[in-house]
Amino acid sequence: MNTGSAGGRRRLPLSLRRRAVPWDRQHPTWREARPAVIAGALKRAQARPSGNWYVVGASRGLRADRPLARTVAGQEVVLWRDVRGRPVAGPGICPHLGAPLRDSPVRCGTLVCHWHGLTLDGDPFAGWEPFPVHDDGVLLWVRLDAVGGEAPRDAPVVPVRPERALTAVYTGTGTCEPEDVVANRLDPWHGAWFHPYSFVDLTVAGAPDGSDGSEDTFTVDVSFKVAGRLVVPVRAEFTAPEPRTVVMRITAGEGAGSVVESHATPLGTDDRGRPRTAVVEAVVAGSDRPGFALARGAAPLLRPLVRAAAGRLWRDDLAYAERRWSLRSTGRFPG
Repeated sequence: MNTGSAGGRRRLPLSLRRRAVPWDRQHPTWREARPAVIAGALKRAQARPSGNWYVVGASRGLRADRPLARTVAGQEVVLWRDVRGRPVAGPGICPHLGAPLRDSPVRCGTLVCHWHGLTLDGDPFAGWEPFPVHDDGVLLWVRLDAVGGEAPRDAPVVPVRPERALTAVYTGTGTCEPEDVVANRLDPWHGAWFHPYSFVDLTVAGAPDGSDGSEDTFTVDVSFKVAGRLVVPVRAEFTAPEPRTVVMRITAGEGAGSVVESHATPLGTDDRGRPRTAVVEAVVAGSDRPGFALARGAAPLLRPLVRAAAGRLWRDDLAYAERRWSLRSTGRFPG
């Protein structure tokens, strides 16, 4: 994975595969993907503190003129920006007669209920109490102590990210619980089998056994497909810093230091009583190549492409998570 060459010249990140292994001829991974390893890592992730923080969306999705509304664990939440541009959050139900505040406009940093004109500036009013909110520059978080039930923390667990990065945020929803999303990400062995259009030559170089109590880390060598036999080989690590988050960090190869954060937020139940979960995935890509500044400059054009790639992966992975929940909920899940 050397990215340099003699004389200090930088090599292109692309590699040409010597041979293309047919999908059904690649090395089976089911023996290595031991259910007990995945279940153990999931259990330890669920035991880590979150401080009751939940990801609700992308920072750039919160505009100055209108609110952003989400339902988290059945609780309506509304967010908007005050006159200084700071995020404000609170219950999404008007304290007067219960109007949905998600449909109300923002005027000069104040949320104006569209039913009767009640105004909220972010301070407690008429029984309406604000929620702690955190904008990390990429994602928006809300702290819901009544939902989480943990000891509250002043700030969420935000992974270290590269500076001067290209960022994009994808959001999808599925019929499952957050643990099913996290379990999917703690199974790196499925990558080349389930997503052959994106990943090839995948080897899990290290998996946790939980014996020393340290942070669980799955180490993966994998190549991202570009076109034909052209690939970008990297080494990546998967960790779960809190119960609803899995972080993939590139540790060697092109884009070292870049992260993909997969956050699972419970939404509530549908009209059939089934759980719904949102996946909010932040891609934070960095590179020390001189030309990467051009990529950052073209971010408005590149973000839709990054979201589309993430969406293709998550269409498959949410089907994985939904299947897992369906089997768990009916007592048919293996093991």
